[in-house]
Amino acid sequence: MLDVRDHSAKPTIARQFWVQAPGRGAIVEKSLAPRRPHEVRIQTLFTGVSRGTEALVFRGQIPESQAAVMRAPFQEGEFPGPVKYGYSNVGVVADGPSTLVGRIVFCLFPHQDHYTVPAEAVALIPEQVPPGRAVLAANLETAVNVVWDAKPLVGDRIIVIGGGVVGTLCAWLCHAIPGAVVTLIDLNPARASVAETLGLSFDTETPADGSADLVIHASGAPSGLVSALGAVGVEGTIVEASWYGTQSVSLPLGESFHSQRLTVRSSQVGRLDPPRAARWTHAQRLALALRLLGDARLDTLITGESRFEDLPEVMLRLSDGSGDTLCHRIYYS
Repeated sequence: MLDVRDHSAKPTIARQFWVQAPGRGAIVEKSLAPRRPHEVRIQTLFTGVSRGTEALVFRGQIPESQAAVMRAPFQEGEFPGPVKYGYSNVGVVADGPSTLVGRIVFCLFPHQDHYTVPAEAVALIPEQVPPGRAVLAANLETAVNVVWDAKPLVGDRIIVIGGGVVGTLCAWLCHAIPGAVVTLIDLNPARASVAETLGLSFDTETPADGSADLVIHASGAPSGLVSALGAVGVEGTIVEASWYGTQSVSLPLGESFHSQRLTVRSSQVGRLDPPRAARWTHAQRLALALRLLGDARLDTLITGESRFEDLPEVMLRLSDGSGDTLCHRIYYS
């Protein structure tokens, strides 16, 4: 494992993970440009695989109409490939302003062992947050935005469908609301142990009794959104946090959708919740997510780890949608 104190080297070549074509990834080497005065050089410690979105990218399932919207901040190339994509990078500042050198930072950067970005593109990781846990920052920032969009209230009966990383984090955030009754739903019974660690109620079946005040859907499966329509009560709200890429979604809106005046609302991390947009920035939202990562129980969401050199094979395996993987962490040496 990399010693985070060894940040003196200034390499001129970087190893990068690229999706060369749908279903095929490779690690390539490219030259690094010299660092400019306003930039920092980062030596990567860990990256996290955002399984849902990155699997869609790996499989080439980004709709052409959404290609510009779905660009990662430091993406290179174009969908469906070759493309360098990713947004969960934790590293140590190896070169830059003296106030930053040696500091552990988070950046919305793809899988790469060394890179240079503007200093304002990195966020300092609080000392109480281990670097290996900080790979969850992008997912937690997404969950924060979902909960902002959902606007849960004291005492709400809340159902979260989808026990992946984002769904579980949404349930964990809602669980902190006084009096809220939160149930995490996932078809995979293995997710029960993760829910238990985080103090969450868990079930494998979505209730169809229309008793929920709020449903957050994060399963990524159209059938989960259909289940949400049966779980939410009269005048209730469903917040759709899943993104389907090129997949079409069919809903039974001829049943109780109109008679019960249900609301289905989208949530997407690229836009701040409108009531907060005048006062919050994306950087402030990320800083909030990093502070919230101080809870050691969140380590239960990291269910696997691999070497950077193995990432092409790892992405092939993760993109098939099988297994019990939540966040898969990549380490660099």
